[in-house]
Amino acid sequence: MQRPELKGLEHWVAYLTQADLPVLKQTGRDLATLHEDQNKLSARSVASVIAVDPMMTVKLLRYLQQNKRRSQTSEVALVEQALIMMGVEAFYNKIPAAPTVQDVLKGHMEALVQLLHVLHRAHRASAYAYDWAVRLSDLHYEEVRIAALLHELAEMLMWCYAPQEMMGIHVIQQQDKTLRSRAVQEQVLGFALRDLQKILIKNWELPELLLALMDDQNAQKPRVRNVLLAVNLARHSANGWDDAALPDDYKDIAELLRMTPEQVMLMLGVEAGTVCDLSKPHD
Repeated sequence: MQRPELKGLEHWVAYLTQADLPVLKQTGRDLATLHEDQNKLSARSVASVIAVDPMMTVKLLRYLQQNKRRSQTSEVALVEQALIMMGVEAFYNKIPAAPTVQDVLKGHMEALVQLLHVLHRAHRASAYAYDWAVRLSDLHYEEVRIAALLHELAEMLMWCYAPQEMMGIHVIQQQDKTLRSRAVQEQVLGFALRDLQKILIKNWELPELLLALMDDQNAQKPRVRNVLLAVNLARHSANGWDDAALPDDYKDIAELLRMTPEQVMLMLGVEAGTVCDLSKPHD
């Protein structure tokens, strides 16, 4: 897919604010299958499909926020709640599962592979965050799950729309793993992905709650810390369960959950040599 030559944060914000976000091809297939079986079609069943696709989640929440009725006085941060308010048929009519990331990245197979890695990490992070929120008796665990799922949204979008630049960042970081991500992003793109994400979330009028839960600067707050630690664990474990950063992750998670690091490792299945399959997001 051709895009205009974009330079700097301001131009990328303007471009992505208007972009029709791509979704996973599997999302479109699963939504179509549900629509063909009216007995299984419901807000909950549709939400379970959307739940595994960060960009479809954003498309839905963005549409609802930007087309909210005057009677809607509160923000909607939950997928199933959004579908109930909007109506399932209206969702199918107004928010098509297109374009797909596979179409957008046609001819950029390496970038597609890297994007799928990021999406897989997002799934795992969302599952960790959900599980820990339940353990902490957080009644609003679904908000935490969605925040973890969307935590790396800007990176996903840039893999779609700036594959060459993102491959450049990836190569530099692979050559020198001591470099800070922000520094490399600013070197190649001229801005940090985290700064792009904050502006996009505001421009898309996504719920302030999600912005707060995804803001690492609020890491002293338990719910934000849950999201951040889940994202860190998913990122570090993706390098293998012998990654040097994991012992610190176990200590931080233990503090959050009021456990010992050894109990955290046992919970994750690390000591047994097998990791619990938390990669499947919950409905």
